[in-house]
Amino acid sequence: MHDEDVRATIWVRGTVQQVGFRWWTRARALEIGLSGYASNLGDGRVQVVAEGPHADCELLLALLRGPDTPGRVTGVTEIWSATGTGYDGFAIR
Repeated sequence: MHDEDVRATIWVRGTVQQVGFRWWTRARALEIGLSGYASNLGDGRVQVVAEGPHADCELLLALLRGPDTPGRVTGVTEIWSATGTGYDGFAIR
């Protein structure tokens, strides 16, 4: 079950805009081999949508919650779902 592709939609709170957070997230996602995107939201959060194997999405989630992110993360929330139509690479939006 855990090797099936899934979609993780993740919202990151804190000081995460204008600090290179989306670019850092994109680099980590590409290293792991995930597709999707990271975008700034109007309320100051960053939304990350990642698709790939469940364990790989969990790894990205752990990195987003970890100490090495740019800025200052005060909270991370995620929901899991089936993959959509898929993404070509990992975009910054």
